Amino acid sequence: MLLTPFTSLTAAFTRRELAAGALLGAILGGGFAAQVVGLVYTTPARSAFIVGISSVLAPLVAFLALRERTRWTALGALLLAAGGIYFLTAPDAGGLNRGDAWTLLTAVLFGGQIVAVAELSRRYDPGRLVWMQTAGTAAVSALGAVLLEDAHIRWSAAFTAELLYAAVFATALALLWQMQAQRHMSSARAALIFCLEAVFAAGASWLWFGERLSLTQWLGGGLILTGMVVAELPQSHQPASDQPSAVSRQDARAG
Repeated sequence: MLLTPFTSLTAAFTRRELAAGALLGAILGGGFAAQVVGLVYTTPARSAFIVGISSVLAPLVAFLALRERTRWTALGALLLAAGGIYFLTAPDAGGLNRGDAWTLLTAVLFGGQIVAVAELSRRYDPGRLVWMQTAGTAAVSALGAVLLEDAHIRWSAAFTAELLYAAVFATALALLWQMQAQRHMSSARAALIFCLEAVFAAGASWLWFGERLSLTQWLGGGLILTGMVVAELPQSHQPASDQPSAVSRQDARAG
């Protein structure tokens, strides 16, 4: 509803446009639902670092879904991220729990969302896509709330402020800015920027909740961040006969 006055809705939605919006809404809504369930059983910092591997998974999702050429560094990045998850959820930190498993599902879905946004925002109006994605996300999240929890709302000033922040800034505006920005960059470059999310989340969790990670967990988080960066390293050699991928063509335009 907040986005409606700023979205061009005069033209009728085409079937392909509706399908694109439904796909984005289903992916993002499923990711949000899995993340919320995960946060019931794990900590915010652990959740943030695990979700961060979505940027490592994005090139692989692009390869599987779009046949976009995957860089050789993707495997190394996956190994680094896997090692990071091991140390982040090591036995002395409680081990891999149910919340971490739900958060891993979130990472897979968010990796798909990065690729889908990069691909679809070049074909359709980003404002209309965000409007449909937000509506779809709300529908999927509501369904998840009905199926996965016994929700009871107790309205208060603090809850209303948190709800408005989550709806306006963390969802509507963030998705609109993401959609606008990813029209001019590749999914790989966007994924690299998303690396900072885990750092900000860990800092916010320490500031508001006093969460502290052990040295082993920081090592795991560092490995995950390293994996994110390695996944985006440019290849030093590219055969002249190879056709540039969609990511490469977008990088050339963005540059």
